[in-house]
Order: sequence, then structure tokens, then C-alpha cells
Amino acid sequence: MDRNIRTVDDVLKLLDGLFAPGADRWTAGGAAWWDGFYADRSKPVPFFVAKPDENLVGYLDKNLITPGRALDLGCGPGRNALHLAAAGFQVDAVDLSPTAIAWAQDRAREAGAEIRFRCGDAFALTDRGWGGPYDLVHDSGCFHHLPPHRRISYLALLDRVLAPGGHLALTCFAAGAMGSELPDEAFYRQSALHGGLAYTPESLRWVFSDLTEVELRRMRDEPPESGLFGEPFLWTALFRRDG
Repeated sequence: MDRNIRTVDDVLKLLDGLFAPGADRWTAGGAAWWDGFYADRSKPVPFFVAKPDENLVGYLDKNLITPGRALDLGCGPGRNALHLAAAGFQVDAVDLSPTAIAWAQDRAREAGAEIRFRCGDAFALTDRGWGGPYDLVHDSGCFHHLPPHRRISYLALLDRVLAPGGHLALTCFAAGAMGSELPDEAFYRQSALHGGLAYTPESLRWVFSDLTEVELRRMRDEPPESGLFGEPFLWTALFRRDG
């Protein structure tokens, strides 16, 4: 007879285990799925191209964010981390997938960019030098792959690492365009996330209600010839931590 639940972390791990293995894309056990996803660098995936997100470029152009220390969550092949480094940020970038990190490191070497990469769990960033404070936490496509209970972990991470006056720049699936719109409890009944969770502007404002909204809009569509990445099935949001 097991009685293993004593802490909030115990509860979160228990809830992690309610999902089928193939649904796991947020713990260390999900790394293999992402390795398979990133294995073929020539695959025609729009965000495999080394282009930064149009909203991130816009934040910099409009001086909504200024260079400082940045953490890129779920950095993938490093396209946004590279842009932040080129803009003058000191960049730390983390991803579960060794294959993605290897690709990002190759790109950084080719560009001569100094970026510190880490392969592992973003929620476990407690090592010296990885605990912040960060002036920018950037997330392009990580948040919508988290099950509902891991929002707690995400907000706790922001509490630990985001500096007062710092910003969260978030890109995630937009309800009515991409992602599952099932209610939170349904994901646990079905043991699946159906590729990711869709969010409305109202739900994002509620989740991040401890932060101040700076901008929240649909991502602009960018044509193939553009030097920027943009897809209208995504929300882009910029929040600021006051105090």
C-alpha cells in the first residue's frame, strides 16, 4: 500500500502520471518525442527556419523590452535565442530535447553568438546561475503543451526567476484557430492533451493576473519571403512584473 502524497510537488507528479506516455511533452520523459520531432532538420516545419517571431522583433523595435538577461523556455533550434543575443541580451536557453539543443548550439556557433544552452526541465532551474533574476522570460510554444496542473509550476518559475520590472513574452495556441478547447478536467479523463491547449485572451489574462498586460494580440501572418516568423493561429502576449 502506497501513501506517497505529502507535498504539492508530489501531487503534481501524480497528475503527470495520469497521462498516457505519448501525451507527455513537458517532463524529462517527453524528450524522446521532441527528439523525433527535431531529428530531420529539412522537414518543412515553419518554425524550423531560422527566423525570429515577429512579435519579439516588434517588442524590441518599440522599446517595450530592452536588453538585459533573458531566459528562453523551450528554445527548440534556438531561432529566438539567437535574435535576443544579437540584440544585446545575455541569453540562457533551455529545452527538453538533446536534438533541439544540439541544433541550437550549431546555429549559435555559426553565428558567433554566446548563448548558454541547457538540456533539461525548465521547472528545475535551481542551479546556481540559472535561478535568475531575468529581465525577460521568453516562451514561444512551450506553455500550450503543459497540462492544466503544470500552470502552477509555470507561475512558480516566474515567481522565482522574473525580476521586478521584467517581462514575460508568450506565444501560444489561439482558441478558434489551433489547439484543444476541451475544459481542463477533460484532459485528465482522456489521459491526453490532443497536441496542446488553446487559450482565449480572457484565459491568458486570468492565468497571468499577477502580471500587468502590456500587449495581447493575434500574431501577424508573415509570408514565406519574410525574414520573420508569424502565424495567425497564435496569440502573442507581453506581460510585465511590477514592483
